[in-house]
Amino acid sequence: MSDETPANPPEDTPEAAGSAAAELPPMQLSVNPRSPHFDQDVLQRGVGIRFKGRQRTDIEEYSIPEGWVRVQAGRTMDRKGQPLTLKLKGPVEAWFEDLGEDAPVAKLDS
Repeated sequence: MSDETPANPPEDTPEAAGSAAAELPPMQLSVNPRSPHFDQDVLQRGVGIRFKGRQRTDIEEYSIPEGWVRVQAGRTMDRKGQPLTLKLKGPVEAWFEDLGEDAPVAKLDS
């Protein structure tokens, strides 16, 4: 046996886990710049959302661990001029659209 380190690190190293986690979207994200969960860099990559088994494009904010999404309620505005949103509860899945068809999906494991 030699004392050399392997050229390819094993898959269960923290470096490999960190790169896999970097390929998942955040667990909570908002498109509203006033929100603390707003992240311009992540939004520019494109995040796909599946809510209750159906892919949606009208999501304003989502939370995977809490199991909800916010969608705009038509063209209704609140008194501050912000779109009025509805909170819908159910299973949420998110992925980066720029990674293609086999992108890793962030979802709550039951």
